[in-house]
Amino acid sequence: MTIETTNSPAVTMAAEKPPIVLVHGAFANAPVWGHVAARLRAAGHEVTAVDLPGRPGAPMEPGKVTLDLHRDAVVNALRVLGRPAVLVGHSFAGIVAAAAAEQAPESVRTLVFVAAYLPKNGDSLVSLAQQDPDARIGPNLRIDHDKAIAVVDYAARAELFANDGPEGLKAKLPDLILDEPLAPLATPVSISDDRFGRIDKVYVRTALDQVISPTFQDRMLAATPVRKTVTLQTGHLPFLTDPDGLTKAIIGAAE
Repeated sequence: MTIETTNSPAVTMAAEKPPIVLVHGAFANAPVWGHVAARLRAAGHEVTAVDLPGRPGAPMEPGKVTLDLHRDAVVNALRVLGRPAVLVGHSFAGIVAAAAAEQAPESVRTLVFVAAYLPKNGDSLVSLAQQDPDARIGPNLRIDHDKAIAVVDYAARAELFANDGPEGLKAKLPDLILDEPLAPLATPVSISDDRFGRIDKVYVRTALDQVISPTFQDRMLAATPVRKTVTLQTGHLPFLTDPDGLTKAIIGAAE
């Protein structure tokens, strides 16, 4: 009743525009979306930023975290909305978003891959990363099997993730990078043409990326065509280095 009688332009606008679900990548958590989420809300979208299991916002022992749990966290966030959403996945979350879309295609209006892995059935982050010789993250990655985590070398973090960012961001960024639960990175994703394959897709390409190289992004796009590709002149973290450009790309995908 209150929704029917409201005179609030913000509520009305949010009801008319599709909700947006933002999913962070590896070594990150939901707050990385803060600048973009604020802009999307100001544009009238209902926004949910998901914390995947194993973060401070969704604590879990790394050894217990699985790709299925990541998928389920996203599916739950989608289903709570009650209407199809624009699902945005960054980096590793391209795989997570694909798994969620496979599980609940009725809840996804458009998939937006931001500097993300765009998988085929059976792909994992590990299998895809091994096909990207131009990426620079491999030599700076340390695997701790005892703790079941992957760790990015501290000294490499700023230039690796925010090579296009201002010095102030580069100074802060190393302390924002988290250790990543290991098992989901090597788990093959299960997706099909009948479910994931039929969902509308948009790709936000990052031309200065050193984590998923632009060359490899282009190879994935050639293998899995999308409705629209937007190129940003950024490194791997456009939500930090070009939030205006990324917001515009997401809003464009949602329209």
